[in-house]
Amino acid sequence: MSASRPTKFDRALARWCGPLLQTRVPHGFGSAAAILIVCASAGYGAVKGGHLPMVAAQLQDIRDKAAIAAGFRISSIALAGEKQVGRDEILSDAGVNERASLLFLDAAQARATLKTNPWIAEAAVVKLYPDRLQISVTEREAFALWQKDGRLTVIAADGTVLEPQVAQRFTHLPLVVGSGAEFKAQEFLALLDRHPGIRDAVRASILVAERRWNLRLKNGIDVRLPEADVEQALATLVKLDHDKKLLSRDITAIDLRLSDRVTVRLSQDAATVREEALKQAQKEKDKKTKRKGSDA
Repeated sequence: MSASRPTKFDRALARWCGPLLQTRVPHGFGSAAAILIVCASAGYGAVKGGHLPMVAAQLQDIRDKAAIAAGFRISSIALAGEKQVGRDEILSDAGVNERASLLFLDAAQARATLKTNPWIAEAAVVKLYPDRLQISVTEREAFALWQKDGRLTVIAADGTVLEPQVAQRFTHLPLVVGSGAEFKAQEFLALLDRHPGIRDAVRASILVAERRWNLRLKNGIDVRLPEADVEQALATLVKLDHDKKLLSRDITAIDLRLSDRVTVRLSQDAATVREEALKQAQKEKDKKTKRKGSDA
């Protein structure tokens, strides 16, 4: 019985796969493939088991040890610009420790991590091979105390919260109160600085509805400022205090929200005294009226 003739499919298969089938497998290929499969399985297991960060840390430690052995140990670190942030905190944020090598230190990542610290506005990380590292930071300055919902924090001029609690060294800073006050404080406090007499009498600047400011003075007087023309209102307050000693009087509030008038609220004692004085003046007026009627 004669052999069957190859079909069209058989001929196509021989043409395309023939060279592959004739290729000689290199010695050790099976072992390499087995190792590859094992590594892939281990990697898959690490990912599925949530061990990837630990594995990555171990690999990083291995490569850093190799780089240190090759002469890339960080033996000299120069810091510049640090005042509020300590050296240890800067190095920790930059990822610099006794196991880190200069070769594998990611300067861009270190800079980005340093800038997550609220005190640090800018940072520069420079690697000088083989073993020197330079880190310079530009810190924000404590500008004011900000109170919101009963919580007091230290803020920078741009509104960044620098400290969640107020240390003794910051208690001299001006106090601003209210939602949004942290971002509007710089502009408003600059206006107050133009009137040192008023500024020094202020206990707190309170932002109302994120639109306008009230001043709470150290003597308890509330000054209500307008939403617009704040500079003019402060100038009016300075003049009234200079001419009539307004801020030294027995009052509780001064309303400057209307440009054409100033409203003053007396304290309870002052209001009582004023009411009695008005009653007495009315009595005297009535007596004079009666006398004139009798004389007629």
